[in-house]
Amino acid sequence: MDHRSIESDDAETPTQQRSTGSPSTETAWSRGQGACKAADLFTEQYATAPHGVWASPGRVNLIGEHTDYNGGLCLPIALPHATYAAMSRRDDDVVRICSRVHGEVVTWQGTLGEILRRKVKGWIAYTAGVVWGFHDAGYQCTGFDVALESCVPLGAGLSSSAAVECAVALGLDELDGFGLAADDRGRAELVDIAVATENTVVGAPTGGLDQAASLRTQEGRALLLDCLDTSTRQVPFDLAASGLQLLVIDTRARHSLNDGQYASRRASCEQAAALLGVDTLRQIDDLGAAIAMMPDATTAARVRHVVTEIQRVQDFVALMDAGRVLDVSPLMNESHESLRDDYEVSCAELDVAVAAARSAGALGARMTGGGFGGSAIALVREVDGAAVQDAVRAQYREHGFIAPKIHGVTPGRSGARVS
Repeated sequence: MDHRSIESDDAETPTQQRSTGSPSTETAWSRGQGACKAADLFTEQYATAPHGVWASPGRVNLIGEHTDYNGGLCLPIALPHATYAAMSRRDDDVVRICSRVHGEVVTWQGTLGEILRRKVKGWIAYTAGVVWGFHDAGYQCTGFDVALESCVPLGAGLSSSAAVECAVALGLDELDGFGLAADDRGRAELVDIAVATENTVVGAPTGGLDQAASLRTQEGRALLLDCLDTSTRQVPFDLAASGLQLLVIDTRARHSLNDGQYASRRASCEQAAALLGVDTLRQIDDLGAAIAMMPDATTAARVRHVVTEIQRVQDFVALMDAGRVLDVSPLMNESHESLRDDYEVSCAELDVAVAAARSAGALGARMTGGGFGGSAIALVREVDGAAVQDAVRAQYREHGFIAPKIHGVTPGRSGARVS
């Protein structure tokens, strides 16, 4: 096994620059398997057993894209894929981190002082930066050792970064006796801590959807998240009962949320809200009048996407509540067109995957996540699942793209201690 040790704030390996410090696989581990992997890595690196292991899942957003930072509605599910953090508390200010990434173990050692001064960069920021998030919220952490293992695919738009942050946050919450994970109100505060970490330490202006999905979902249900007041509702999501399946298509066109494109979209929305005299685009009552006030067609298109996407979430949930699962398909298709044309966050690989899935019988398909690469989802009849997968792979070969990774998913559990 090759090991890399990173002591300097400024040292970033190529692995650090492209990842959050967790590995990539399309196969979900059981929580027992993940706990064993993380505990074994901890013992290998630190020559002692961890105090415990905490898991936190990635997510797929069914609908409601780029609405979270606009005070809107989102509907994610937790994935069975999770990041596992084996951790122990220290009695000094030292922080030691190790992670297995693509079969290679990377390590870092620093101090609480370095972290609180925001001197951490690259993959370290997603892990050590959580200490800063707790401190910013008024909680004082001690030093700790952590070993990370993960089966959440990297750069696939499935919230690998949030899974790391939330797993570490759960561990620190228990090790330092804060007790926030005990109820949903406390978990909402953990979400805020993880979001602050990603916004301020990592530098990605995300809105909270990913972390809420990782910490506040229930198995077998989708999470209706109101980003205006952070309230939630658990929505039953049992596709198998209707003979349906949700496919996740990892295009393997890697994306990053801190490359400027995501920030540009958010800034455009904030400028539009300021022009309209509202706090968020969620507060728009008259879309036509709002669009007429925009300074250019691009800003108008951004506003149109956000307002119509929020309405699509409401319609999607209403159909699910009424037992009309098949009827959500057009909403998925409309969402993709809006993200592609109005918000301009799709890419060729996503568009080809969506078109191929639909042509092979998918009832609905759309990109999911922040965009600019990542994953698409397709709602299919179980009997059509294999044909849809074959069609997507065939189109990727025809276009000369890297072969996609495709798998079916069901709603998983939120983050918790697993060992």
